[in-house]
Amino acid sequence: MSASSEQAGADRGLDDRRWMVAERVAGAVRRRFPADVLAIAVHGPLAHGDDDGGGDREAGMLVVTYRPGTGPPPATRRVDGVLVDLTVAAAEDYLAQARVLSPLWPLTADRYVTTQALHDPTGWLRTLRDEHLGRLARARPAEFSTAARQAWYRGSAAHSRAARLAEWYETDQALLMLGEARLAAATVTGLLSRTYFRDPGDAVRRTGLAGADMTEVGVVLARQAEELAARGRAVDGTVDELLST
Repeated sequence: MSASSEQAGADRGLDDRRWMVAERVAGAVRRRFPADVLAIAVHGPLAHGDDDGGGDREAGMLVVTYRPGTGPPPATRRVDGVLVDLTVAAAEDYLAQARVLSPLWPLTADRYVTTQALHDPTGWLRTLRDEHLGRLARARPAEFSTAARQAWYRGSAAHSRAARLAEWYETDQALLMLGEARLAAATVTGLLSRTYFRDPGDAVRRTGLAGADMTEVGVVLARQAEELAARGRAVDGTVDELLST
């Protein structure tokens, strides 16, 4: 580990077991794939640096390679009590993902904007952040509305399914579908307000949907449908409109 890396680890609080495991993973990747790896980083709570290391003992990691199909395989494994979720992507492929405004944008943007480098000699992670922020600056309102509408359809379908399952006393399945509806409604809110979240839990908390019951989620979805219509296109339409989309 370089002196700068050691200082960065100290600044981040390397006594947190997750940082220790992340540093070990990064070191092993660099030793095994020295010619393939462009950058290594952590994302999520560790990258934000504002949680206390308790909680779920999870470390989200990103390995960026020069070319597709090189470097370690993507994997998830618990190491010394820490769940390591290792994402591996080629640089150009990951930059291309960062330029996409999908219905899941509120749940993916944080990975492009907030990272902490474990190895980044060329400053590639800054390029990743700047590419994503530049894409947002160029985005037209209609792009966010279109993505929000797609997320709304997913939420509406999950809510309807949850209601039917509840009527059939399939309580466990109904709760699962209700959770999907809450998350989809949260992503609609994020898209309409251009707000991204750290993770699904953060999304439902910050939008007030955590613990919302069937009726409350239905009210939110109805209100969102009205806003989407006001933004230029109703969520309901004709066959011709469907085929001309």
